[in-house]
Amino acid sequence: MLTDIFPPDRREAPMGWEAVRAWEAMHGVDLPEPYRSFVAEVANGSVLGPPDDSGLLPLGELPDYWPYGHRDIATPFPLTEAWFWEDDPRDATEVEELRKAVYRKGSVVLGESSGPVYWLLIVSGPQRGRVWAVSEVGALPFSGVADVEEAGVAFDEWVRRWHEAPDSWLMY
Repeated sequence: MLTDIFPPDRREAPMGWEAVRAWEAMHGVDLPEPYRSFVAEVANGSVLGPPDDSGLLPLGELPDYWPYGHRDIATPFPLTEAWFWEDDPRDATEVEELRKAVYRKGSVVLGESSGPVYWLLIVSGPQRGRVWAVSEVGALPFSGVADVEEAGVAFDEWVRRWHEAPDSWLMY
């Protein structure tokens, strides 16, 4: 399915398995499937993709306006359910530390959309393999309105929903 959605002329060159394994070893993670095979065999980024503003970023790259540069993707992603830090009653210092961890730990950045909304693929921790959206107000697993009971969807389902309904995929 992923090879059909991303035409060859809109893809960055795939990394190849040797480069993917080296990247994983350097960062202390095993990328979740099918994303792992996608970057190894199909494309390491594309001008197309659910994050319409920038397409799919190459593995390990960050958007221009990424708020927290330091990344520790081997440390588990700190959330297992949606969290809106704007409404969190805890001490501001405690909230900011957890907020930084959401941006820095356990994920690779897939891209960004207007807002900005950053799309993360969780690579470490209980949410491994799920796509999350992170914005200035909070973070939540992407599942769409049709399946709000789910804990989120994987990379291939996230891409499929965008491809089938590019103008309304967030509400799919």
